[in-house]
Amino acid sequence: MENKLIQAVQEAGVVGAGGAGFPTHIKLRGNAEYIIVNGAECEPLLRVDQQLMASKTNEILKALDGVVKETGAKKGIVALKSKYHKALESLNKYINQYENIDIFKLGNFYPAGDEQVTVYEVLNRIVPEGGIPLEVGVIVINVETLLNIHNALNGIVVTHKYVTVTGAVRMPITMKLPIGISIKQAMDLAGGTMEEEFCVIDGGPMMGKLIDDIEAPITKTTKGIIVLPKDHGLIKSKDKGIEKMLKQARSACCHCSLCTEVCPRNLLGHKLHPDKIMRIASYGDACDSTLSITEAFLCCECGLCEQACIMGLQPWKLNKFLKNQMGRNGIKKNHNRKPKLANPFREYRKFPVKKLIARLGIEKYDVEAPLKQDITRNFNTVKINRRQHIGACTEPVVGTGDKIGKGQLILDIPGDKLAAKMHSSINGIVKEIHDDYILISKE
Repeated sequence: MENKLIQAVQEAGVVGAGGAGFPTHIKLRGNAEYIIVNGAECEPLLRVDQQLMASKTNEILKALDGVVKETGAKKGIVALKSKYHKALESLNKYINQYENIDIFKLGNFYPAGDEQVTVYEVLNRIVPEGGIPLEVGVIVINVETLLNIHNALNGIVVTHKYVTVTGAVRMPITMKLPIGISIKQAMDLAGGTMEEEFCVIDGGPMMGKLIDDIEAPITKTTKGIIVLPKDHGLIKSKDKGIEKMLKQARSACCHCSLCTEVCPRNLLGHKLHPDKIMRIASYGDACDSTLSITEAFLCCECGLCEQACIMGLQPWKLNKFLKNQMGRNGIKKNHNRKPKLANPFREYRKFPVKKLIARLGIEKYDVEAPLKQDITRNFNTVKINRRQHIGACTEPVVGTGDKIGKGQLILDIPGDKLAAKMHSSINGIVKEIHDDYILISKE
């Protein structure tokens, strides 16, 4: 019989609160030497994690203490940037109550929050190529995920998500929002946009995705909503197709290798050379018999190579394209080297966030987004996506016309597959059960 903590986490539907949304009850089954809380929040403009560490400190530390004991770890380590003064002040107030928890201060560079980079910064351990932190005895957990673990232990399921809404909105703000409301509704709560023509990024400015439809719902992994003018350089960059980028690469790439010199995975000793892969795109030959195109699998798509490129090219986008193409053709990852040493110049090639913000042209949007936890507005309809995590699609356990309450289970894990339970975020009636979502309305 599984431990109470893992059972509670599974019943509550806890997943990674950022990124791909790995089901947390599966992650906690691993035996780790260290638990690292990823509080870096290295994407510019986002504020959720630093605010939660400052306002929900004891809840987060209690959950971390429970996870450390559950996994048999030696220690839990909260890794956050030294510039998060309010969070550090609050953590230092409570940390002495937990003998197995420490704090680690990170520098203000991008991508400090990449889990492999965080593991190296904190423990000086290099995750193998194509591997996960557990291979070096580490489990990495997001700040909000820990808060959800704390809630799960108190019988509270995941029905809400903390989201920073910022950019070209009248009132940048971080809010606790019901899962399933629309992105547009979240924007309205931030005072609406100041632009007639605008685009929206789901996530951070670097790794976030452009949103085609602002009526799309908030999910368990929504971390930020960034509104920018339609003609902003960052929007144009994200909207650029692979064919256009490759055409530019053939005529503009000067093969300076700056993209490789700042690549976070290359600096950890992984065999990834974006400049050489770009050379293949330009000339059809990398002039290097040791290069394999499958190196693209090692790319974390952080986008830093684009910011280092003097010609504004996008090696990460080429890597993403190649990964998709190889996947369709049955080509699998075959890189599993275990580097012993990082690049000796790594410390001098870290990319400062202040410099990144300037390169992205978002200085004027780098403002406070105060945390507001209690939104009084009533939401009449929510659309709960059936897949808000890595793994299989969930199965409905309710029918059309059923009356349900807030927090009630509506989507369950199919068999023993990798998935996470979903719960209703409002009281209402099931109006529609679709292959991709369940629609719930109070009317």
